[in-house]
Amino acid sequence: MPSDQASSAATDTAASPATASASSAPPPRLLWVMLLTLLSAFALSQAFRTVTSIIADGLRTDFGLSAQSLGAFAGLFGLSFGVTQLFMGVGMDLYGLRKTVLVAFPLTIAGSAISAIAPSYHWLMLGQLLIGVGCSPAFLACTMFIARHFPTDRFAFMLGVGQGVGGLGLLFTGTPLAWLVQHQGWRWGFGLLAVLCALSWLVIFLRVHEPHLATDDLPKPSWLEAVKGFGALFLVPHTWAIVIMGMVGYASFLTVRGLWLSPMLIDRYGFSLVATGNVALIVSVISLFMPSIFGRLDPGPAKRRPRIIIGATVMAAIFCALGLVHHAFATVALILLMGVAAGYSVLQYADVRSSYPRETTGRALSVYTMAMFLGVALMQWLSGVVAAYAQHRGGEVYEYVMLFVAAMLMLGCLAFRFLPKSPLLES
Repeated sequence: MPSDQASSAATDTAASPATASASSAPPPRLLWVMLLTLLSAFALSQAFRTVTSIIADGLRTDFGLSAQSLGAFAGLFGLSFGVTQLFMGVGMDLYGLRKTVLVAFPLTIAGSAISAIAPSYHWLMLGQLLIGVGCSPAFLACTMFIARHFPTDRFAFMLGVGQGVGGLGLLFTGTPLAWLVQHQGWRWGFGLLAVLCALSWLVIFLRVHEPHLATDDLPKPSWLEAVKGFGALFLVPHTWAIVIMGMVGYASFLTVRGLWLSPMLIDRYGFSLVATGNVALIVSVISLFMPSIFGRLDPGPAKRRPRIIIGATVMAAIFCALGLVHHAFATVALILLMGVAAGYSVLQYADVRSSYPRETTGRALSVYTMAMFLGVALMQWLSGVVAAYAQHRGGEVYEYVMLFVAAMLMLGCLAFRFLPKSPLLES
């Protein structure tokens, strides 16, 4: 890792509170208030990631979407989110977390409004594109806020708490959204989300003011220097294991929870939309607590990677079972188990932080988040292609899709296991 990049990105310092001047360090309560405020945007981002599962039937009815088109629609959020992640990271380097979120998040409001009144599939895709770009700094801002202003040894736990609070957005795309869509239509869902996004933006504007750190006094890099700092990570051999695993870990969960869960329960077992929303709601409640539990059980850098591989393997086994088991009760039980096992993903963020020197942690987390959502876009789009192929062959769509997701996850595990790992993880 080139050492001359250490001073080129202020946010890469990912400093602990000890780096802040004692006189300017805010009390913990104020830090929590600001973090929870930032998490409101992340929670709404979570809602947008999973909204397709609930509105899929309405979109198929109103626009005559094929399985492949539905997969492309869901995947566009992850694609636009992932592609702009690098630029959001650079923006946070140069202008700070607060300004970056406040500038980007209005695009989410606009995208939601466009989606609510979209007259055609193409307008719907434009809305999805804007929503993805607008949401792209939401979780990265929370992650970097935790890395900068909370103790280093509590990073995995704090991130788990953050993911749990952000999971409140998943609750909205369970029973509440299903009820609203069933009684008022899917457009009302986007309209309500637009209002909630506007309220979140206003609260962030009023309540979030970043504490000053010693690194804030360092010279700011130019845009070109900041982009080069991100690009340099891809020259580091162990980055590729992290990126490949990052592209399939979260994507596998979101492809099922955010795209295929509701259509599968409706088509296979005749569930009502509200019934599928109830299942999604229970999974979301589980997801509120599991990341913090896995974060608290973090074994540390030396033993963390085997835990990640075990967690991913369990998830792959669950997806295989979802594809092959055709029983309503067993399917619901497997979906709930998926919500429990998915908590392992918080360990991947901790692994990223442990794999790079402190001065590059910020950009490493940004690259990892970018990989995650490009993976979401790729897997959701490809799952639509697989579904269309299954229909063409006369196969059972969800069997093909679930086995495909499991296969992608296991390929990621192989890369994570056998590609080089960071020298910092050597015991």
